[in-house]
This record gives sequence, structure tokens and C-alpha cells, in this order.
Amino acid sequence: MNVREATPAELPAAAESLLTEGFRVALVSGHDDGDRLRAVYLFLAEGDRRAEVHVPLPAAGPRLPSLARLSFPAGRFEREMRDLFGIVPDGHPLPRRLVRHFHWPRGWYPMRSGAGAPPEFGEADGPYPFRAVEGAGVSEIPVGPVHAGMIEPGHFRFSVSGETILNLKARLWFVHKGLEALFSGREPGAGIELAERISGDTAVGHALAYCLAVEDAQGREVSADAARVRAVLLELERIHNHVADLGALCNDVGHSVLNSHAQTVREKLLRHNEEVTGHRLLRGGVRLGGARLARLPDTAKVRALAAEAGEIAQLALDHSVVRDRFAGTAVLSPRQAADLGTLGYVARASGLRRDARYEHPFLDLGEPVRHARTDGDVLSRFLVRAEEIAHSAALVERLTGSLGSRSETADPAGSGSGAGVAEGWRGTIVHRVELSGGVLSRVKAVDPSFFNWPALPVALVDTIVPDFPLVNKSFNLSYAGNDL
Repeated sequence: MNVREATPAELPAAAESLLTEGFRVALVSGHDDGDRLRAVYLFLAEGDRRAEVHVPLPAAGPRLPSLARLSFPAGRFEREMRDLFGIVPDGHPLPRRLVRHFHWPRGWYPMRSGAGAPPEFGEADGPYPFRAVEGAGVSEIPVGPVHAGMIEPGHFRFSVSGETILNLKARLWFVHKGLEALFSGREPGAGIELAERISGDTAVGHALAYCLAVEDAQGREVSADAARVRAVLLELERIHNHVADLGALCNDVGHSVLNSHAQTVREKLLRHNEEVTGHRLLRGGVRLGGARLARLPDTAKVRALAAEAGEIAQLALDHSVVRDRFAGTAVLSPRQAADLGTLGYVARASGLRRDARYEHPFLDLGEPVRHARTDGDVLSRFLVRAEEIAHSAALVERLTGSLGSRSETADPAGSGSGAGVAEGWRGTIVHRVELSGGVLSRVKAVDPSFFNWPALPVALVDTIVPDFPLVNKSFNLSYAGNDL
């Protein structure tokens, strides 16, 4: 890890140099160090290259130059940091609030050490400045934040002409939980349960990124066998989530029979998960310094269920209505996907090679899966998921066959910082931790949904309103993982 300290004036040049070398902005974290504040920028590049830039700032009136014109994700991180720490990004092209809704009082920054309990919410600080789209025949359709069913809260404001979407604004952070503050003061082992619940369907991915970050900070080694178990759990999590989404996508175009079939397969996978770890969502499998299994995976069962999922995908694609609704719908071009910093299957469906299993490996998994379609439409996102199910099942079988004894190293105390990178089922997850006196002083977690939410409105331009549920499911972004 290349770590350097920079003044605010030096930050843009340092960032531009790293971006030119092929790095991307993976995380930006505010810190309250008591007598001063600090902004930490984590950059990642293929080949497991990592670099950090630390910018010390005064506690009173902290300001730094915005990097938004160099990196779109950096601009969103800066808005988040301003809302939570009061660190102002000078020259930001879109300086309005991101995390704190307009009824949150001005001047209260919840991640500052002296913030205290949340004050009473007051009158909204003006109406939210939604982009106005005007013209003959243009109308607005507001949806949410409360939705029918179990979906979490999010507000979608459609500007439409007839049924065609001209503009969409997604407004999130209705369930901002202050999760990162809950980590502070805990012993590292006590942070795992919290990490598993950042986004409930990604228990393994977040727990693994968190453990890798703590182990990096502590200089702790993990056995090759424990790394294999972790990789197996990560792929089991990927399989059951992808299977569920294949069915849900079929359901959104009226093919409920295939959805019922897919959810049956997913239920069998969840029951198998419970046999493997004692929990249907695989919680408790990843531990600091190692991993734990109640029993080895039944690779024959996983292989058979993955093959069944493949049959469901083929039945869907053989149906002309399904294929017609998927093909060419909500295209995200490679240029758009790259400029927005997308991750995971959203990026891979647009032709980008973004996969932390191979860019930042904690275990050699061999060759990555080669995807058949990279057109960036719903069909490509469906196919990427179907192909990854088969690939993940093969990895589970190969890795399980080489497992021996599994051990965990002792929990060392100490101070330091570390970063963990894991390819969750939605995409790359990054955690950065700082330890002081053997306890957590700061944890910053980034779910891939933070990167991918801005891509949804871009892909929806010129798509019809009735296709919104289909497109939304093809992205399947986490509200909880975004609204930390």
C-alpha cells in the first residue's frame, strides 16, 4: 500500500496522477481525529495495486478542492463527506445535500465527535431541487418513497412524455442508519455481525471485506485452506442471489411460471446454506483470521441446482416475448459505465473487466468467466448472471475438493489501518478500518450499489415507464447497502 499525506492544494495533482496510472477512486472517508479532521482517499487498480492519500484539515472550516471533475464517484463521496463531517468540497459542480435530507438541521454533522444526539428535525430547508423537465406533453410521475410490498424506501421522480422516460431522479437515504458510527469502540471481532447486516443479502461479501481490512491492519496471515472456505462461501452467496434475480426478471415480463421455478431452486440453495453454516444467508461463516463450516458443501447438489438454473435461463431466452422485452432495453454503454464507475455485473454486462476476484485476489481462482454478451442492456445483465451461476458452481466444486483442516489465528491487539476488497455478488465491496488500542476507531464501508445507483437513471433514458420494474431488477441495487 502506497500511503502519502497531501495538503488540500496538492490533492488534485496527486489524484490525477493516480487516475492517469489506471487507478480508480474506491473509497473516500472522513475522519475526526479530535484536534483536526482528515479526509482519506483510497485508490485501487488491477494487479491489487492500492494507494491512499491522506489530507489533514482544520476542525474549524475544513475545505478541500473537489475531485468531481476528475472522477464522478469521487464527487459523490465528497457530498457524503460534507453531509456527515462538514468538510466542504470547493468547486463541486453539484454541491447540494446527498445523505442528509432537507429536514435535517443545518450545521449538524452526525459523524463529528461532538455531534451529540440527533436534534429535532425542523421545517424542510427548501424543496428538493429536482431537475425540471418542461415542454408540450411532459408530465411527472412520483413513485415512493413508500412502496407496496417489502421493498425498502426510495423516491423515484419520472419526467415522461407519454410513456417514454425523459429523466429519472432517484432519491435515497430514507433509512440512513448511522451504521459506521456503530462500529467505533467495538473490538474487531464484534464488528463482524454488524458487517454481515450492512446489506442482508450480502452477509458473506461484507463480512469478508471487513475481515480482510482488519487482518490487513493487524498484519495477520490467513491460511490457504481458510481462504478457500471464504471463496466457497462467497460463491454460494453469489449463486442463490443470481438465481432469485433470474426468476424475478422473468416475472417482470409476465413469465411467472419460470419465477416460481427459480424461487424453488433458490429455496433449495438456502436450505443447503443452512446445512453448511447454520444460517440460510451464510452468516457466521467468515471469521477473523479464518472461516467456519458446519459441514462441507454438497457439491453434487450445488452442481445440479446450478444446471437447473441454467435450464430456467434457457427457457426464458427461448421465449420470444421474454427475449424481445430484454433485448435492447435500458442500454448502458461501455463509455457510460466507465465514466460512472460502475462495478460488478452491471459493469461486466457493459463490457468492462471489473471483478475483484481477479483484480484484487485473496486466492488464485484461475481464469475469470468470459461473458457472451456485453451490450449493456437487460438481456446482457441477465446473461451475465446466468453465466456466473455456472462459473460459481464450478468454483465451489473445485475449491471444496481441495479443502483440508481449517484454522483461525489468534486475535492480536494493536493499532493501524487496513483495507479489504472482496467481490460480492453485486460487485466490488471495499472496507477500510482504523484500529486504536485494539478497538475500532473508524470503519468505512462501500457497497457496490453506491457506485451503481447513478447508472440506473442513465440507462432508463428513452425507456418506457412500464419497463422500469424490469430494468430496476436487472440492476437490483441495495437500498440498505447505500443508506449506511
